[in-house]
Amino acid sequence: MKSIITFLLGFILLIPAVAQDEELPVKDRKAMEKIKAARIAYITERLGLTPAEAEKFWPIYNEFDNKREEIKHEARIVRKNPDPAKSAEENQKAAIAQQHEFRQKELNLEKDYSNRLLNVVSAQKVMTLPRAERDFRTLLLKRMQQQQALKEQRQQQRDRKDQRPKNN
Repeated sequence: MKSIITFLLGFILLIPAVAQDEELPVKDRKAMEKIKAARIAYITERLGLTPAEAEKFWPIYNEFDNKREEIKHEARIVRKNPDPAKSAEENQKAAIAQQHEFRQKELNLEKDYSNRLLNVVSAQKVMTLPRAERDFRTLLLKRMQQQQALKEQRQQQRDRKDQRPKNN
C-alpha cells in the first residue's frame, strides 16, 4: 500500500496547480483532480482507514471540505472589497470583526463535522485528521517548490548555453 501511495504521490505532485477549479484550463483541472486523488490516498493511509470506514468517511469529509472552502472563499471576497464609504480605520476594524466571524463559522463547522465523523471512525482518527491535512499541504508545497527550482535551474542552464560563443 505504501509503495502505491508513494508512487501516486511522486507522480501526482510533479504537477503544480494554482488556480480555482471552475477557472482552470483542462490541463490544470486534471492536475487538481490528481492532487485530490493523492490527498485521498495520503489521508486514507495516515488515518489507517479500512475500506468500510473510507466508504463512509469520504462523503462526510468532502461535504465538510466543500463547506470550509465556501467559508474561506466568502472571507476572501469580503476582505478584498472594503466599504468605500468607510475610512481605512473603520474598514480595518470591520475586517478584524469579520475575521473573527469567519473563524467562528469554521470552528462551528469543524465541531459539527467532527461529531459526524465520530460516528464513522474512532476519535484517534478524527484527532489525526488535521495533522494529516497539514502534512499533505506541506508535502505538496515542498514538491511544488522543488519543481519550480528545477524549472529555474534548467532555464539558467539553457540561458548559459545560449550565451556561449559559438565556434565556427
